[in-house]
Amino acid sequence: MPSLSYTSRREIEEHSFSPVVALLVPVAAVVLQVLLSKLYWRFSMLDLPLIVVIFFAVSRRSPAVGTITGAAIGLLQDALTARPIGVNGMAKSVIGYIAASIGIQVDVDNLTTRFLMNFVFSILSSLILFLIDRRLLGLTQLHLYWGQELLRALANAFIAIPVFLLLDRTKRAE
Repeated sequence: MPSLSYTSRREIEEHSFSPVVALLVPVAAVVLQVLLSKLYWRFSMLDLPLIVVIFFAVSRRSPAVGTITGAAIGLLQDALTARPIGVNGMAKSVIGYIAASIGIQVDVDNLTTRFLMNFVFSILSSLILFLIDRRLLGLTQLHLYWGQELLRALANAFIAIPVFLLLDRTKRAE
């Protein structure tokens, strides 16, 4: 008689990465983001570190690890930009937690799901950054322009698809 085993999606499809990939990909994303933004101002619309946070969080499917990954990448991004230290760290840690939590429940290998996740998380990240700037830092002269944020979210979602496909090749099944 066959025995049935009830395991969660998380136990079945949790992935890990080599230490080299786990270290170099986030650093490369942050450095590339900083360099591209300085070379041509329109590249500041993209948020490559956010895309990397989302990818690692949904691949590992651990909210704690997603939070730590988001915080580390966000702090590195803060260190290399003009933002106060901790702003991106807070925003990306929230995104990492939520993305990992969703990764447990939803098929995140589907291209449509990946596009929608990156679109929604990009808008959420902009909203979190706006609230941190406005409420915690008291920068009341800042305004959120929804048209610009929708374009930013679309750009990030379109860029995320080939980035995710490229990073899928670095996964190791556990």
